[in-house]
Amino acid sequence: MVKTYLKMAFRGFKSDRLFSAINVAGLSVGLAIIILLALYIANERSFDGMYAKKERIHRVLVETDGDFGYGTWATAPPVLAATMRKEVINVETAARMLKHDFGSSANIRANEQNFTENDLFWVDMELFDIFDIPFLKGNPQTALTEPNTIALSEATSRKYFGSVDPMGKTLLVDNNNELTVTGVFADFPPNSSINANMLASSNGTWFYENEAWSNASFETFCLLKDKVSKKTTIAQMGKMLDAHTPKEEQWYSLSLQPLGDVHLYSSDYGNSYAAHIGDAGEVRTMAVLALVVLLIAAMNYINLTTAKSLKRSKEVGVNKTLGASRKSLLARFYVEAATITGVSVVLGAVLAILFLPIFQSLVGRVISFGTTEIMPFMVGVGLLWLAIALVAGAYPAFYLSRFAPRAALSNANNSAANVVLRKGLVVMQFAVSVILLVGVLTIYLQTKYIQDKKLGFTPDNVVAVSVNGIRDKATKTALAQEIEKMAAISAVGYSQGFPGRDVSGRSLRKKPTDEHGLNIKTNVAESSIVEVLDLKLLAGTSLPKNKMATDTTMQVVLNKKAVDYLGLLPEEAVGKEVFIGVPQTVVGVVEDFNYESLHQPIGAYAFHNAASESKGYLLAKFKGNEESEVLAMLKGKFGQVVPYLDFNYSLLDQNLAKLYEREKRTGQTTMLFCLLAIFVATLGLLGLSAYMAEQRRKEIGIRKVLGASVPRIAQMLTKDFARLIIVALVIGFPAAYFLADTWLQGFAYRIELNWWVFALSGITILAVAISTVSFQSIKAAVTNPVKSLRTE
Repeated sequence: MVKTYLKMAFRGFKSDRLFSAINVAGLSVGLAIIILLALYIANERSFDGMYAKKERIHRVLVETDGDFGYGTWATAPPVLAATMRKEVINVETAARMLKHDFGSSANIRANEQNFTENDLFWVDMELFDIFDIPFLKGNPQTALTEPNTIALSEATSRKYFGSVDPMGKTLLVDNNNELTVTGVFADFPPNSSINANMLASSNGTWFYENEAWSNASFETFCLLKDKVSKKTTIAQMGKMLDAHTPKEEQWYSLSLQPLGDVHLYSSDYGNSYAAHIGDAGEVRTMAVLALVVLLIAAMNYINLTTAKSLKRSKEVGVNKTLGASRKSLLARFYVEAATITGVSVVLGAVLAILFLPIFQSLVGRVISFGTTEIMPFMVGVGLLWLAIALVAGAYPAFYLSRFAPRAALSNANNSAANVVLRKGLVVMQFAVSVILLVGVLTIYLQTKYIQDKKLGFTPDNVVAVSVNGIRDKATKTALAQEIEKMAAISAVGYSQGFPGRDVSGRSLRKKPTDEHGLNIKTNVAESSIVEVLDLKLLAGTSLPKNKMATDTTMQVVLNKKAVDYLGLLPEEAVGKEVFIGVPQTVVGVVEDFNYESLHQPIGAYAFHNAASESKGYLLAKFKGNEESEVLAMLKGKFGQVVPYLDFNYSLLDQNLAKLYEREKRTGQTTMLFCLLAIFVATLGLLGLSAYMAEQRRKEIGIRKVLGASVPRIAQMLTKDFARLIIVALVIGFPAAYFLADTWLQGFAYRIELNWWVFALSGITILAVAISTVSFQSIKAAVTNPVKSLRTE
């Protein structure tokens, strides 16, 4: 019987190729989108699932008042891990991870060659008790017990030593620390939040013995004992903090984040060292988009099938007259739905596989399949096919099979309910389409606003060169002098950091006796920093040049946000003494500038010349647009002065652009899939308008015989659809405004939702719909009326 139904289904496809092609095309494109989005969502939710103790692993979070722009930090005080191991009963063990130089790249010298390493971490050996990291060489329990030891990933070992066994070999880090290789571990999988290339022993380093509770730069993981409560553990951590820090000095509280939440729920946290930071909101957006596409594709199928019911009703009537039961008709229509969706699933899967590389580049993730994932994927595709066949085929099957033979044969089935359903589905499809289009325009405009916004400084034509490996002042001076001689260079100077690169955090106090102050970012810099960054001086001067080594006074240049906190005008602040840990004299005030992502409001910022931190970057501002030539010359000069270091640089404008990579990826991905969703909806409208024109072909023939023009007939056929699209716009605009405005709330600086965004979206949707319907309307209007009026 099923074989017979299949034959009848294929005959039906052949007899109505337009219907079949539109249904298969719409479902195939829709299913390809759904499969790709499902792969992305599954990959995002798979992070950190490879660790055996994942249910007991937590990251320590520091909760602040948000004065730095972030209410939650992913890093904690250096003394915390050791204290937790001793004093928090619920904790089995704890370990710290510190990205080299608080997030900077490391200069590595191996085999007489220079390298730049972006993922060197200094860690406690207890890390291997928390995370089961497989070692290919060496023993994880002993690899980092001794000072000046290091373990390499398999890929890093090959990069530095080729096929030679690295065990016992030495690496020179920043021309300062000589480390012995004591282990090689398997590369971290791409869906691990920890993605280190090098794990070095913290034993014997300056921060290992640091017992400060005021600093928070160390990512700290703890392993809870079996069957203990996260809530009670946090309470125990609070008591531990009270025992070591007076209440009046506590500018933060401690909490715990399960390892399974680290990837998706850290996008709003500061100081995270995670290799890939996801966004639960983005995953939800993709899930909603997948559901929307699925609904649009299913609505297309239902719409076209119910529109075709006038033709199919006679077939049902004949079958019922000849004795066919409703059960057999249900089976037949479900087989037909399963066949169409089955072909569509196969084509959709093929399209998804073909476009997977492009999709991966859009989302910035590697989505790969191993042998263990193939079977779940196949099962998932099979279940998707079953679900779509059941959902998409339900209404047509039950609707068509319920006709009484007499009603079916007399065309009485074209009920008001049928018409209302079709119109309702069209309205729903295009209401969703306009919401998607408004969303795409909003993301595009916000991204462009971020790119074009005046930041208060000029990041263009500024390059930052890492100089952490230069140990002596004479070499730094010689390098700066050589670069300053270049005709293309307009300003040169050293600094601790730069906008887009995190610097130190302290408290700004009006008086040294004040218990509380304003959180402020501090950046050790030279006098040229104002010129290099093109900062606007509101009062005073930049930091003094050529400060004598015997001069113990400290000067500071504040931004306006800091001066406002002091209750002073810029001119009044110059010459005043402020307290940022130690007394410092204000020599200048600059206009506020965006030193972080535009997700965060501008906070207090200070450039100073204290010797508290090293100046790890040389900033050079160059003229013109010959970027590649300037970089080549800089590399040559650097190699002449510092032949033992790799030339490691970043361009400030590109570095800032990385802060918005997630928004850019989301915008590109959403735009592509929204346009495809609109395409699927338009395909359905094309098929529906074709059937409506066919249904009224005799009416069209009579009107033409009576003298109606082609434009008049096309207008008659188009206006009903135009009304439906207008209703869809009226429904879609409020929902689009709410969703777009909610998304924009995530930015401290954002665009206003202007009326023209909605007008342009509405006009675009209306134009696409009218063009689609007009094509079929004109085609029907120019048909020879003799053919239209001919007896069937």
